[in-house]
Amino acid sequence: MAKSTNTIACQMCGATNPASAPGQRCQICGARFRDSKRPSRLEDADRSHHQEGFSLTWCGISLVVVGILTAAVVIGLPMVVPVFDFEGSAGMMLSIPVWFVSGMLVGLISPGRTVVEPVVATFLVAMPTAFLLFTGQTVKVMPAWMYVLMSALGVLFSLIGSYVGDRIQVGPTASASLE
Repeated sequence: MAKSTNTIACQMCGATNPASAPGQRCQICGARFRDSKRPSRLEDADRSHHQEGFSLTWCGISLVVVGILTAAVVIGLPMVVPVFDFEGSAGMMLSIPVWFVSGMLVGLISPGRTVVEPVVATFLVAMPTAFLLFTGQTVKVMPAWMYVLMSALGVLFSLIGSYVGDRIQVGPTASASLE
């Protein structure tokens, strides 16, 4: 069935309307016709919460940030202040907030939506961190599955941190500004 050039299909309900519709609105549902293919403000708001792609550059930057912060707190701080001993479970308990903060930092400094990159970087740093802390545990002992579980928890907190950092960078949501 060929559509004639003097009708317009409504984008909301699909009804066909004459091209000279009064007020440029659908006669069935009342939705406004748009001449351009540009998405509406509400579609832009919905799309603004989705990441467009994966950036290897920001994944590398995230890997450096997460690696340096984790090494500084878990390994470097006990070297400088011998009273602190983050071995075993204490090191893993401290790594989780460090990964949250590192995800939030990358979310704050990165342009656009970069939520996944800090999570991948945290996953890559969490594996050797858990292995290092598991092999070096003496007093604060945990089973291996707890290191895996706490690493997964740290990756989750990194996701939350990167989302929070990204939201702080972007500002309030569009639905909050419409109310």
